[in-house]
Amino acid sequence: MKVFFNQLFDYNFYCNKKLIEECIKLEVVPDKSKELFSHILSAHHIWNARILGKPGDFQVWQLHPIKDWGDIHYENQRSSFEIVTNADDFEKRIDYENSEGRLFTNTLQEILFHTINHSTHHRGQIAVDFRNNTLEPLHLDYIFYKR
Repeated sequence: MKVFFNQLFDYNFYCNKKLIEECIKLEVVPDKSKELFSHILSAHHIWNARILGKPGDFQVWQLHPIKDWGDIHYENQRSSFEIVTNADDFEKRIDYENSEGRLFTNTLQEILFHTINHSTHHRGQIAVDFRNNTLEPLHLDYIFYKR
């Protein structure tokens, strides 16, 4: 399971890094893309904090300056790799409070997979936003990464 999650987080790291690099090169990044990518970063941070039983530093829809994306992304990945490396039971139940204050419980495995899947989902929305703003979206499908 550790190898599987390390591979998925490697893929997630690669995709987000490519998207950050592309946005830094653009003269104008569409507002919706900035909002969605900031959300990806905040949500990843929040899920790591929930797993670790710590308070998160970000709000779920907090906007981050593009110049800060790389540092936030790197710290998210570092924390996720540390979580995976130190995990001894991926079926461990994690109790947490969502952004509306409701209590939930999920397994570590479910939360880790959700974190990656959530990022993929919103990168897809960013690809649509790019196209809607006459920008060419990046090819970030998993199979392209594995080639």
